[in-house]
Amino acid sequence: MKLNKILLLLSAAVLITGCEKKEENTISRAVFEIQKTDNIPSFSGENAYAMTKAQVDFGPRNPGSAGHSLSLSFLQNELNRYADEVKLQSFSYAGYNEDLNLTNIIARFNPDNKNRVMICAHWDTRPRSEHTKDSTKRNLPILGANDGASGCGVILELARILDEKKLDIGVDLVLLDGEDYGKENDLDNYCLGSKYYSVNIPDGVYPRFAILLDMVGDKDAVFMKEASSMEYAPDIVNLVWDIASQQNASSFIPRKGGSIYDDHIPLNQAGIKSVDIIDADLVGADTPVERRNYWHSDRDTMENISAGTLQQVGSVIVTLLYSIHFNT
Repeated sequence: MKLNKILLLLSAAVLITGCEKKEENTISRAVFEIQKTDNIPSFSGENAYAMTKAQVDFGPRNPGSAGHSLSLSFLQNELNRYADEVKLQSFSYAGYNEDLNLTNIIARFNPDNKNRVMICAHWDTRPRSEHTKDSTKRNLPILGANDGASGCGVILELARILDEKKLDIGVDLVLLDGEDYGKENDLDNYCLGSKYYSVNIPDGVYPRFAILLDMVGDKDAVFMKEASSMEYAPDIVNLVWDIASQQNASSFIPRKGGSIYDDHIPLNQAGIKSVDIIDADLVGADTPVERRNYWHSDRDTMENISAGTLQQVGSVIVTLLYSIHFNT
């Protein structure tokens, strides 16, 4: 099989595409290679859409709710169908006026392989909806079709694929709890699951890098290169967006966007090189497109979700996972 190899150099932190540059840098300096082949499994956006809807059908999934409990069982059972092992990382947290019982769900493929890639998303939903137009409903939890369920929908379809076509590398699919608990501007109470995970890495084995999926299902999604991801992991960002460009994934825009505080920040601070694929224009509920102004509101429903967008995101991730080869 003919392979078109692109060496990703740690020292340069850029993709090396020209033949001259390949000759100037030795294989020994390369962290890993991206081997482009035609032998890539197909990702189903329709399956990811169905898995997204299945979560939304439980209702709001904020910690302590019935939907949270039902969704935990659903996600655990789905991942148990496919992964080599599934671990629940349970912990408690003192909330504003309540004690929270939170759970990170960790599905591992090839758990003994030290060369690992982590794909993650948050599975909880927001316990309040500050941007709902009806002020009397702003203390009600949201359904979180995009903000929560969409990233998990992609990950559940990834699990099916990873079981069907085995990989040589290790993969951790991690669903993080408590990301959206905090009140606006109170960053201490956001990203609770990733903060806990970051100091409780399973078996002490750090993944080579992580990709976070957050709000990845909108019909008109715009995925720019999130600024903090570019600061911490520019090589991985460029790798992801390069694959997206090769696939004509139009939702991926190859320019730098703003910085978002999300689960990738605690991961990066803990030494896990992480990038965030996020539709950041939704944040603030003030985009020029009125339909898209549903962030942290009662309008975050399945009507906004597109199987086509989920397809783009999933296909990029699948291509990365099935093309990567670690050299160390």
